[in-house]
Amino acid sequence: MKIISKNILAILFSFIMLSCISQKKSSFKAKKIYESKTLIITQISENTFIHTSFKQTNDFGNVPCNGLIVKNHNETIVFDTPTNDESSDELIQWINEKLHAKINAVIPTHFHDDSLGGLLAFHKKNIPSYSYAKTIELAKENNFVVPENSFNDSVVLKVGDKGVIAKYFGEGHTRDNAVGYFPSEHILFGGCLLKELEAGKGYLGDANVSAWSNTIEKVKKEYPDVKIVVPGHGDYGDGRLLEYTITLFKGQ
Repeated sequence: MKIISKNILAILFSFIMLSCISQKKSSFKAKKIYESKTLIITQISENTFIHTSFKQTNDFGNVPCNGLIVKNHNETIVFDTPTNDESSDELIQWINEKLHAKINAVIPTHFHDDSLGGLLAFHKKNIPSYSYAKTIELAKENNFVVPENSFNDSVVLKVGDKGVIAKYFGEGHTRDNAVGYFPSEHILFGGCLLKELEAGKGYLGDANVSAWSNTIEKVKKEYPDVKIVVPGHGDYGDGRLLEYTITLFKGQ
């Protein structure tokens, strides 16, 4: 009887410990870990960070622009550059010196300068860049810095021993907007294809508003287990950002 009781206690203790570990992992508290006048870095999970730089616009004022850093085993991959080379240099230095990590690649998710405006700074540091083929085409047409490597549908790159995905699902904010996904932490970087909750439609000069909702539906179907969603501008959240963006452009 005593042996059985001891076994039950051991099992209960194991369940309690596992529950505590699980809660610890799932209750990561986001924190701002770097801030200057031109760059903010916010840690949103154990291995993922949002970098935020700024773009001065006529219509929307000084707009905060998000990118994403994913890290594993002292290696990183960056989605979207900061808006200019100076802020990109600042980000590269921070990753090297504070994360003590190498940057394996940078992935601009579309051709606007809030996605590849600081690309030259990465190229000068011999950091390879990857983007959807249409992004390269549009960058050339607009005399922007051109990403070095292209993919036609998707690309999977290694960061440490984890995989990171960049994939094109269709038109929306632009004709070339891709998204990034970090499967090990179920984190989606939607870039400017996705809107923060309660946001307006934003800049539509290069958009396909009639295709936008359908494109997001494809993203949602591809990544049903997504936990964190990071838009190109504004606050990150969860899968509700997908639903909100679908509704915003439904029937346009």
